[in-house]
Amino acid sequence: MAEAPEDGLNEAPHFHGHRDRLRARFRSAGALALADYELLELVLFRAVPRRDVKPLAKALVDRFGSFAEVVAAPVHLLGEVPGVKDAIITELKVVEAAAQRLAKGQVKRRPALSSWSAVIDYCRTAMAYADREQVRVLFLDKRNQLIADEVLQTGTVDHAPVYPREVVKRALEVSASALILCHNHPSGDPTPSRADIDMTRRIIDVAKPLGIEVHDHIIVGKDGHASLKGLRLI
Repeated sequence: MAEAPEDGLNEAPHFHGHRDRLRARFRSAGALALADYELLELVLFRAVPRRDVKPLAKALVDRFGSFAEVVAAPVHLLGEVPGVKDAIITELKVVEAAAQRLAKGQVKRRPALSSWSAVIDYCRTAMAYADREQVRVLFLDKRNQLIADEVLQTGTVDHAPVYPREVVKRALEVSASALILCHNHPSGDPTPSRADIDMTRRIIDVAKPLGIEVHDHIIVGKDGHASLKGLRLI
């Protein structure tokens, strides 16, 4: 009896040799030498050990846009792609979690203000490809080292309610001396809105009398990031 197809993918004659060659190219030349779909293939090898995954990798990149967007895609949307089963979703989400953990580690090692690029990278890794707005706050001590990193609000595709007193209350609970606000724009465009600016200023007004400094508000999206302080909006 013929073996039943796994994950709806047809076996290709070059399947074994292709995997070996792709792994060898990754080891010798690194990730930058691979296209997004090829790097995705390496991830899928573990979840689909006996089938050619190139067509599926290409389909995922076509659907979501890039390796990063595939890895960060919501579970329910991944499940809509033909051939994507639970094992594949798990592998993708392990990669996403690993990327966030590594990026957060870079922020925790050094004071946030002396590793600003690491802060930006972490915010983008954690939030840039989310399909709903999230408001994340990095709480810092007197040396500007990370005490806590928390998502305080998750909203809709274009709005996440933020209550300044709740942000400051949490800062007092963790004994923070300063904080960095960060939220995402699922549209991809990180340009601050009038509401973003007004909300940030209200948080500053509540925090300042209590000795808590708001260093910045970073907005991230697929198209880049924006700093309200860098834009002289706060």
